[in-house]
Amino acid sequence: MEKPRRSVLFMPGSNARALEKAKTIDADVLVFDLEDAVAPDAKAEARALVAAALVSGDYGRRELVVRINGIDTEWWRDDLSAIGPAQPAAVLLPKVEDAGTLSRVSDEMVWHSSDNDCEFWVMLETPLGFLRAEDIAQSHDRLTTLVVGTNDLIKDLRARHVPGREPVMGALSHALLVARAYGVGILDGVYSDFRDEAGFAVECMQARNMGFDGKTLIHPGQVIPANDAFSPSEAELEQASRMVAAFEAAQAEGKGVAVLDGRMIEELHLAEARRMIAMAEAVERL
Repeated sequence: MEKPRRSVLFMPGSNARALEKAKTIDADVLVFDLEDAVAPDAKAEARALVAAALVSGDYGRRELVVRINGIDTEWWRDDLSAIGPAQPAAVLLPKVEDAGTLSRVSDEMVWHSSDNDCEFWVMLETPLGFLRAEDIAQSHDRLTTLVVGTNDLIKDLRARHVPGREPVMGALSHALLVARAYGVGILDGVYSDFRDEAGFAVECMQARNMGFDGKTLIHPGQVIPANDAFSPSEAELEQASRMVAAFEAAQAEGKGVAVLDGRMIEELHLAEARRMIAMAEAVERL
């Protein structure tokens, strides 16, 4: 069963108060950030704080993920040495552009005797990363999730931030195709203007309509709207249950299709209905 990842909140690893506050935030996933949110002279302190948070047991059912520094920096090996033994649910790799990156990270974890069953998540943030997404998605058996980083992509494209995200829709659609083709999850990028509640709601619904599993966030105030946007509504669940019941009744009569409210129901419709019901049940268990 897929885990709910409706809301994926980045938390600066060097901010002890933020890490404490995160214990009460209703996000599905917390990403302790050792990369962009941490100044070079605070990297060591951030590693210690994050490692302690991972083993504390104080974050309940939330998935705990760590974004390490890129493998083109001087810090990534120390990141893995510090947080590997604490066994995060996943390690998030930034700005991945090469299919060999995940093997290098995996080998480094073994070198530090900190290898475990944690997942690998990768960020697609650059034109080259998006162009090589298919190779990256197949590059390691621990890779479970793609995270799109639209802010860096827009910068590299020399595009503009506009409502509707027209300049990067091609890249978003390509990443979604890759994720679904190779059976990995995919999360939408952050919405930087956290005070713009209306704009955030529109972008969440756009991502949900496209097929994203959830949204990465930069502010706790975005968590509840994201959870709402990526959760099935009562009406959707009711319709899904009716579809399943109608199809099962038709099967009992030896029919391969069912009709509900004048609409033909086939196996392909059932897959999404059952996935929606299962996801709602998983959310209920949180």
